[in-house]
This record gives sequence, C-alpha cells and structure tokens, in this order.
Amino acid sequence: MKKKLFALALTAVLVIGCLTACGQKAEGVSGKVATDGSTSMEKVIGSLGEAFTAENEDVDFTYNPTGSGSGISSAANGTCDIGLSSRYLKDEEKEQGLEETVLAYDGIAVIVNTANGVNDLSLQQIADIYTGKITNWKEVGGADAEIVVIGREAGSGTRDGFESITGTEDACKLRQELTSTGDVIATVKSNENAIGYASLASVDETVKAVTVDGVAPSAETVLDGTYAIQRPFMLITKADTKLSDAAQAFMDYALSDEAKSVIEGAGVVPVE
Repeated sequence: MKKKLFALALTAVLVIGCLTACGQKAEGVSGKVATDGSTSMEKVIGSLGEAFTAENEDVDFTYNPTGSGSGISSAANGTCDIGLSSRYLKDEEKEQGLEETVLAYDGIAVIVNTANGVNDLSLQQIADIYTGKITNWKEVGGADAEIVVIGREAGSGTRDGFESITGTEDACKLRQELTSTGDVIATVKSNENAIGYASLASVDETVKAVTVDGVAPSAETVLDGTYAIQRPFMLITKADTKLSDAAQAFMDYALSDEAKSVIEGAGVVPVE
C-alpha cells in the first residue's frame, strides 16, 4: 500500500513539474551584438535588430554605418561581431579567413530629381553618363542642362556593385563622391540636374527612380532578374572565430524563415 501511495505521489510531482516547465517561456539570450558596415543595409539590419531584441531584451544590438569596406575590415580585425557588405568578398579578403553569407538581394536604383523629365535610361546610357560621354540631359530626352553626376566613395559596396554591372570601373567622372546612401539621396533631392544611385531599400518619394531599359526597380524585378542593377547584402564573419552566443543567435535569426517577412518589409529580397 505504501509503495502504491509513493508511486502515485511521484507521478503527481512529475506531472506538475512537466506542466510548470511547459508553461514557462524559454529564456532569451543576453550579451552584445556589434554589426558594422554597409550604409545601404541600414534599413534591413535595423529592422532585424529591432525584431531580434524584442524577443531578446537582454541583448545590446548595435549597427555602425561605416561602409562595406570598413565593415569587412572590422570583421577581419575583430572589432565587430558581424561585418555588413553590399558586395561579394574579394579573393584577398577571403584569404584573411573571412566568410560571406548572403542575407538578401537589393536593387541599386538610379535616381534623379523629381522635377527631371527623364523617366527611363538604358544601361548603356547610364554608363555613358557616368563616364562623361553623355553630359547634357537633352541627349537622353531631358532638358538642356548639364548633368551633375553623383557617386559613392571608393570602398563603397554600392559603388562597387554599380560600376561592375554598368562596366564603368575606374572610369567614372563624378562631380561629387559621397560617403553614405542618405547623402546621395539628399544631394539628388536638392539639385534638379543631378543623377545618383542608391539602395532601392532606401529610396523614398523625395527622389525619382528611373526605369532601366524599361524595367522599374522593385523586389519583384530583383527576384526575377529582370532589373539589371542589383547586388547582394552580405553578413561577413571570420571562419576561425566562434561567434558569441548572442551574435550566433542573431545570425541564426536573420537567416531563418521567420525573418523573411522582416527582410521583405525593409524593401529587399530574402534568400530563398
């Protein structure tokens, strides 16, 4: 009889313990996650960081918008957990032990002032504008005005992607070289004769994105490949360095199916 009562009591304790455990919410990770790099990735990384820390309140998540080249260097020398790049790694960077993981794909929008009458440019016309072969808007159906050519600084992933796709590497003749996506947009907004390029995810109604060979930049045209000027958003890590628990948890979340809606909401195309 005593054995039977003991068995019943033990069963009750186990059941109560199981119910208690099942009712508890799993504890989130804690610690710091430092990201550094591409200014074009600000919106998507900001959105992912916000969603991640909402579920992991003890994580201190930071993003430092320094440009792709700087983000890659920071990942290499260990001053950040995850570097951010809007271009693929070069061979010499891979030789430093760096690894790249594609987070998403983004279109590079060619932008003009909203008062500009030009709505479409061919890829060749864009190349000719940036190399100085076309210097007046009237040559591409616009007003009789000199084209003010705006670009990004050396080391920018956006610049690297734009020049490699348009075939204008080391040949661009720029009026201004700016150090962030926001600066390019603001400059084009304020100058009726300016042209620039910027991450599709960052373009707003203050400027106009022209169609390229008749195709508008959008998540759909980036995904199906019909929009020509597009590039990857990369997460950069060191192959021989283990991420902290918090950084690994963020990396896992950013690449999960759960994060795809957040990435799409930021205006870029998640990896399938």
